[in-house]
Amino acid sequence: MFKRRTPEAPPDPPQVVKPGGKGRPTPKRSEAEKRRRQPITAPATRKEAYKKVRERQAVERAKAREGMAKGDEKHLLKRDRGPVRRLARDYVDSRRTVGSYLMYAMFAIVLLSLLPIPAARLLVLFAPPLLLVVVFAEGFLLSRGIKRLAAERYPGEDAKGVGMYAAMRAMQIRRLRIPNPRVRLGEKDKV
Repeated sequence: MFKRRTPEAPPDPPQVVKPGGKGRPTPKRSEAEKRRRQPITAPATRKEAYKKVRERQAVERAKAREGMAKGDEKHLLKRDRGPVRRLARDYVDSRRTVGSYLMYAMFAIVLLSLLPIPAARLLVLFAPPLLLVVVFAEGFLLSRGIKRLAAERYPGEDAKGVGMYAAMRAMQIRRLRIPNPRVRLGEKDKV
């Protein structure tokens, strides 16, 4: 008799989805804060914090080094990026150059200088300048060739410095080049 009657709840109005809407109701602030909260796992000491930072940096450096070796554009240095530089690398890597053997030759010359033979001493006197002239001439020819090829293949791209880039790469020992060579010696199809 004295019961309070609750009026019947009207049915929920149909959800109208706006064309640019997110399609779900906005969560309450308390719910959003609960989802955002994570236990803080701060290191106990500064030493631990530095150790974690160094470990994370080491992992990032290893990943970047691996990406650079593979030639991944994202990890390459600015000087190595772009299709023109990739073409220059392939152009140089497909050739055998005197410059790539320069360090071995210089080591052999140093060993020859230790011998007490007069002919070896004479060779030690004239071989280094002769080798350097040959390497510079080879670098000049490589530079001209890659500039011509880059202008032919990539007319809209910036080819500034690509000749020097190719010449410097030609003087590196093939095994130590970064990014690693993608083409084999004598291979012309990629270049």
